[in-house]
Amino acid sequence: MVTIRLSRGGSKKRPFYHIVVTDSRNRRDGRYLERLGFFNPVTRSDNETRLSIKQDRVDHWVKLGAQPSERVAKLLKDQAAA
Repeated sequence: MVTIRLSRGGSKKRPFYHIVVTDSRNRRDGRYLERLGFFNPVTRSDNETRLSIKQDRVDHWVKLGAQPSERVAKLLKDQAAA
């Protein structure tokens, strides 16, 4: 099954996540089909962007049957409300 989920990056104690489309059998930080955006939970200033998502590509993958993870679904909902 194809999923839309977070892939962790960044250094120790400073997480940074890419929002990716991948096969659910792949490892968390392994191979992915497409990168759709990023999520930075520890932004230090107002100038830094906390969340960036290519909504048109998310819609495309969901239409093809990709399932967002719980956390990604919450981020998509929060971005739509903003």
